[in-house]
Amino acid sequence: MLELRDLSRRYGQTVALDGLSLEVPDGDVVGFVGPNGAGKTTAMRIALGVLEPDAGEVLWRGAPVTREQQRLFGYMPEERGLYPKMRVDRHLRYLAELHGRDPAPAHDAASRWIERLGIAEHAEQRIEELSLGNQQRVQLAAALVHDPPVLILDEPFSGLDPIGTDVMSVVLAERAADGAAVIFSSHQLELVERVCDRVAIVNRGRMVAAGRVDELRAQRSRPRLRVEVEGASDGWPEKLAGVQVVGRDERGVLLELADGADDQQVLEAARRAGRVRLFAPARPTLSELFREAVER
Repeated sequence: MLELRDLSRRYGQTVALDGLSLEVPDGDVVGFVGPNGAGKTTAMRIALGVLEPDAGEVLWRGAPVTREQQRLFGYMPEERGLYPKMRVDRHLRYLAELHGRDPAPAHDAASRWIERLGIAEHAEQRIEELSLGNQQRVQLAAALVHDPPVLILDEPFSGLDPIGTDVMSVVLAERAADGAAVIFSSHQLELVERVCDRVAIVNRGRMVAAGRVDELRAQRSRPRLRVEVEGASDGWPEKLAGVQVVGRDERGVLLELADGADDQQVLEAARRAGRVRLFAPARPTLSELFREAVER
């Protein structure tokens, strides 16, 4: 397991991290999300040893991480980190050799990831000749070519088309299934919800929520209902005690129930208002949980 413990970091008067702690278990994919400037990239760079924290520590498998161990980690930065004049295949072989692979295994690893990520037809092209999406695939291959035990990715889905997104998602799941600890940042919260085992939400350098999405849903203090009533007037829910309308569209309403409110009384009121087409608990999306966490 990769663990960030009580990390703090300042840039002059700007607080980037303020006692942030985070766990990335082996075999899990963790989505690291937060507003712009929340501290995600700083935390990742400290985990990799690119930056030093002002306070706190990075642990791997229960002990302080060493430089040698950090060199084994795979990293995909948000900005392009490739040599644009190099050919794809040569570039990946070179990086595998930098990580200690002999030439023959380095060649095999590069070829395997080129094929796996769907860029075989571009293997002999220079990086600068590729589309942004294919450069992103090469960048992922560069992070994977030495089979790292920890994979740290900063906005890996940026610039990918739906097919590329699917390939990336499957590869991350495969690496986790092989026992790697995988963490990636993204602003695509629907994708994070679909791909990740766990989610960590950071705001202003502090961890504000962390866990499996279902666990975060269970922490919501008030239940919500989605109700669709055919032929009802718009104002029928407002008459109910302990019930607040928090959303409305042409089909129905989203209701939030206060402590002690009875959902069966809501159902009875809906039936009196018209023909009930839908009456069901409304599970919050990760986007809703994210907004609630950062607005507290």
